[in-house]
Amino acid sequence: MEKIKKNIIDRAVEFVAPIHAAKRTMARMQIAASGSYHGASTIRRAVSEWFVSKKSADADVLPDLPTLRERSRDLVRNSPLAGGTINTNVTNIVGSGLTMQSRVDRDVLSMTEDEADAWQSKTEREWRLWAESYECDIERKLNFGGIQELTIRQAFENGEAFIIPARVARKNMPYDLRMQMIESDRVVNEKYVANTRELSGGIKKDQYGAPVEYHILEQHPGNILQAKEMTWKKVPAFGRETGLRSVIHLYKILRPGQSRGIPYLAPVIEAIKQIDRYTEAEIMAAVITSMLTVFIHSETPAGFAPQAPISETNAKGGDQDIKLGNGAVVELGLNEKIETVNPLRPNTAFDPFVMSILRQIGVALELPFEILIKHFTASYSAARAAMLEAWKFFLSRRRWIADNFCQVVYEIWMFEAVAKGRIIAPGFFDDPIIRKAYLGSEWVGNAQGQIDPLKEVDAATKRVNEGFTTRSYETAQMTGMDYDKVHKQTVKENKMRQELLSDPAELKSGGVAPGNQNQYPSDPQGDGNGVN
Repeated sequence: MEKIKKNIIDRAVEFVAPIHAAKRTMARMQIAASGSYHGASTIRRAVSEWFVSKKSADADVLPDLPTLRERSRDLVRNSPLAGGTINTNVTNIVGSGLTMQSRVDRDVLSMTEDEADAWQSKTEREWRLWAESYECDIERKLNFGGIQELTIRQAFENGEAFIIPARVARKNMPYDLRMQMIESDRVVNEKYVANTRELSGGIKKDQYGAPVEYHILEQHPGNILQAKEMTWKKVPAFGRETGLRSVIHLYKILRPGQSRGIPYLAPVIEAIKQIDRYTEAEIMAAVITSMLTVFIHSETPAGFAPQAPISETNAKGGDQDIKLGNGAVVELGLNEKIETVNPLRPNTAFDPFVMSILRQIGVALELPFEILIKHFTASYSAARAAMLEAWKFFLSRRRWIADNFCQVVYEIWMFEAVAKGRIIAPGFFDDPIIRKAYLGSEWVGNAQGQIDPLKEVDAATKRVNEGFTTRSYETAQMTGMDYDKVHKQTVKENKMRQELLSDPAELKSGGVAPGNQNQYPSDPQGDGNGVN
């Protein structure tokens, strides 16, 4: 730092008021040391008391993580806004579950189109045998779609999800792979030792920061039903022979070196809690108002007192308390009168204020205001813009869980399927390029909702006709279905209908002539109502 030179004013102030001169010199030094950004200033009044610390990702996250998780869960359980936000994300991201569609690389595998189709169909059937069964869950409670839903819910509520691909042989299921969900509270340093560079947040790392081992409690630390001595199980991060993941840790990485995930609601926990308190207070005020709030004004020294004598039974003094109630009638004594109070309820400023805060919460959660509270009262264009903006977030998180969870599980399953000979994949274990070619897949979820289906279909048709997109993409986006399967089924149905309409008996019963097959029968349902 350059030396601050004193001018004539500095010397004069120093002569008259040395203490103020010292403060003046310190301020000039701070100005000289600061840059050009007001946000980094230490002397501006607005930010002078804004104290921050420079810490690593784990130093910032790990001390606060248990409290953040507990408060996030409490909000999801008790706050309509928090619970609805998580449910909205889960429903739109995975919905009923992402479906695997095999997409092998035919060029690498030297397959014809028919051979690739046959291999993909066989693989999808084998996958459904495992994924649609409750045997894929080690607890036999969920199929793979349910596991996806629980996984993404844990990732949003707790900030992360842990899944162990276990091996358990069971009857009537050729595959031994089982998914075991581990709640994040159970992943903690053995014996709660302090975090170090090598071991932090229950995860042991190598010199590059990659996970090597996970320390997992045998039971939940908050389990009071079956309390027992705390014991840990150390699970390696990767299999020694296969190199496959032994623990799947799904969380959003926001900073380099971050070991654990942060709850989705973390930035808005305080705001949601305050909104809940404010809402509860307004509800209580409205309830009390509906009971006609009054004050009893008495001119007697004794004040207001019940006129009926107190019973000599075992009744408590509280039984004589004056309470507000629906249609309550209170008898007044001599020299007593009622004064009503206007509580100014309902509060007309409540809704605009809450909506303003909800808009800010929506920005932090990447959910437009309309999607956050299911409030569509604007124009079609505004509602569609809100849905499109929300779906950018939904699709990015769908891709995130597909790449970091679904595809990982699919690869682990494929290893077992090929090893057991249920799927024939020459060169799968020999060449990584061939293995990747076999493992190609797409994960398709529920389609985006449509505000005006006719406009959506017209727009999709124009995009296909102009060559901007494909029928496969538009089918997946609009219905969530596989175009190849839809096309085959459509061809089959059209053929069946042509055969049906060419039947003389059908023509006699009201069908159309063979040369007019683009028209439907006048009454296909046979109910006399014709075509709707």
